[in-house]
Order: sequence, then C-alpha cells, then structure tokens
Amino acid sequence: MKNKIIYLSCFILLSLTSFSQSISSSPYSLYGVGSLYESDFDILPSIGSSGMALPSTTFINNLNPASLAYLPLNHFMFDIGGKAIATTYQSGSRTENRNNFQFSHMAFAFPVTKNSGFSVALRPYSSAAFKISNLKLPITNSQEYYYLTAVGSGGLNNFDFSYGYRFGKKFSAGVSGSVLFGNTVDERNFLITNTLTTISKKTNYNGLRATLGAQYKIDSTFTVASTVKLPAQIKASKVQSVETIADEVTTTVETDVASDVDDYYMPLEIGVGISKRFKNNLNMTFDYEKSLWNNTSQSELYGDFVNQDRFALGFTYSSKKNVRKYWDRIQYAMGANFDNGYLEVDGKRISNAAISIGLSLPIENTFSTLNISYSYGQKGRISDNLIKENYHKISLNLSLDGIWFVKRKFE
Repeated sequence: MKNKIIYLSCFILLSLTSFSQSISSSPYSLYGVGSLYESDFDILPSIGSSGMALPSTTFINNLNPASLAYLPLNHFMFDIGGKAIATTYQSGSRTENRNNFQFSHMAFAFPVTKNSGFSVALRPYSSAAFKISNLKLPITNSQEYYYLTAVGSGGLNNFDFSYGYRFGKKFSAGVSGSVLFGNTVDERNFLITNTLTTISKKTNYNGLRATLGAQYKIDSTFTVASTVKLPAQIKASKVQSVETIADEVTTTVETDVASDVDDYYMPLEIGVGISKRFKNNLNMTFDYEKSLWNNTSQSELYGDFVNQDRFALGFTYSSKKNVRKYWDRIQYAMGANFDNGYLEVDGKRISNAAISIGLSLPIENTFSTLNISYSYGQKGRISDNLIKENYHKISLNLSLDGIWFVKRKFE
C-alpha cells in the first residue's frame, strides 16, 4: 500500500510538473503581472486555504512563518504539489471551456533547534496566461469603440526563505524573505475603424518582499495568529515592437526597443486567524486578510486596483479510534473562501468564491501523507463585457516527512 501510493503520487506530480508552463488561464490575468496564484501546501487547499494559526507539527504551513517554530526535532519535511483545473468561461451568450495542468509548489523544511525551524519554497506568484478575441471597449471621452485581441503568457515566481522561533511554550514569531522574478510576454491588437495597431512586448520583473508572522496559544485547543506582508516595489523593464496596418500599408513604428516601464507595487497585507480544536477531533480554522491595493496608486487601462477583503473557513476531522486501522487515521476536510477582488473593471468588482473538500491519506509506516482536494468556484460576473469563470480544481500534494540523525535501536 505504501509503495503504491508513493509511486502513484510521484507519477501524477511529475506529469503535472511537465505542464508547468501551461499555468492558469484567465482573461483577468491581462491586468498587472497577472492573476495572483494560490499554491497552498499539504491539506490547506481542502480547508479553503485557511490555517494561518496552525503550527507546523506535521506539515509545512506556508501561510505563516511563525508556524515553523513547532517543527519536531530530527524531522525533515518535503512538500510538492500540482493542480488540474477545468474552467468554463461565460460572456453573454458565448461559452468556452479550457483545461490546465499546473505545477503548484516545491518546499522543504527542517528544525534548527528545538524552538526554531527553517524552510525554503519555490512556487508561482502570478500567472499572465490569457487569450481574448475581439473584445469591444469604449474609447475614453468618446462615443466610439475599439476592438481588442490579446494573447499572453508568463508570470512571476516566488522563491522564499522562512524562519520561525518559539518564545516559551505559547508564543512564536517568524519572518519570510521572498525573491520575486519572472517575465510576461503578450501581443495586443487594437482595431480602430480601419487601422490595426499591433504591440508585442516582453516585460521583465524582479524585486524583494518580507512577511512577518506570529502565533499565540491561548490554551491547548485555541490558537490565534497574525501576519503582515510588507509593501514592495517590483522593478520592471520591457522590450517592445509596434507596427500599424492602414489601407493595406504596413508601417513599423519600432522594433525591439528596450525601455523602463512603471514599476509594479505590492500592497500592505494584514491578516488574522484562529484555530480551535474540539473534543471530538474536529478542528476549525478561520482567516481574514485585508490587502490595501488603493495605497499603491496603481491603475490599468482597463481597470483599477482596489482594497481587497478575503475570508477563509475550514474544518478537519479524523476519528483516530484505532490508530492501527488505516481508515481511522484518514483526515477529512472541507472549507470555503471568498474575496471581493482587488480589480475593479467599469466600476464592478471581480470577486471570487469557492468551496472545497479533501482527504489526507497517511502513507503506512511513515509520517508522510498524500493530500487530495476538490474545489468548485466562481470568479467575475456576466455583465457589460465582463466574463464569469466557473472552475473545478483538483489539487494533489505529496507531503514527505522523514526522521534524520537518529540512531537505529534495532538492526
């Protein structure tokens, strides 16, 4: 059983990783550096991506660096994940289906002392994969319209280092340093009356960001937590080519011209969370996060960045009646999340809501688990040229936990 689960999960994850360039496909990734990417570890996708107050006693908790202070001694943890997403896009009477396979993350963590732990993780931060055809848009301060056709790819990657330290038995604090890097490539065609303008560009980004976190155990069953993601400036530069076609005459305006562009600003994000365990092996998690996008003073040609509120709720349950029985050691999970969106297009928010369920399957004779989750969600709306996304997502995370530097007692 143990070997079968390991072989099956490794095969699926390697298959998903091979499709890592076919990352999230969404028309809303047209904005900024693309759609922000969810890449939560272990069982977190099953509980609505909540869990800021959970300690890293059995898994790597990427939501709060303070959780690393609870890593058990001599344990080395490794987590890798992938996703399969089926999305239906609706706009008026038009419907389109797309499927994507995505690499989610790769991370490892280990204790430094009995009161501290360290982790390293690589994951996508954003995805700018989109394809838009003949979108009718108004010309500013005019009664006229133009038509946009756009194709894009790329996004930003997040390589972070995290450290958590525990002060006594109840309080822990942590810090993460993230290196953000990557590029986006897109080609946009603007048709105004009988003139077609084509702009092809590649934009490179790089920058640093810090996250602070804390956890406090009120008692053995109740923990509160908070995180602060500091604002950051992501440097940007581009290489661009422009040409126009009018009356069947092609004119090259510029070719591979390098220049600086407006930097991308990441907002101050403040989060709070709780974790409550009940007597019947039921655990509840709840997170709230506020992202102050208004303070970045950013805007897009097609929309504006606005402050975002995010709510996440999750439950896990395991019977543990008989630890020798495999099915009694399985953990069941469910959750939901909602955010009102950080984009506003034509005065309308691009909100997102999702529900999820999942299982944490232990791998026999180890501390490792295979985590499977399914979620259904909706993003956007059908009105005034906006697009509604209905998506089904299956996440697969393999969490390996090995014991190092311990002498064998029996040969």
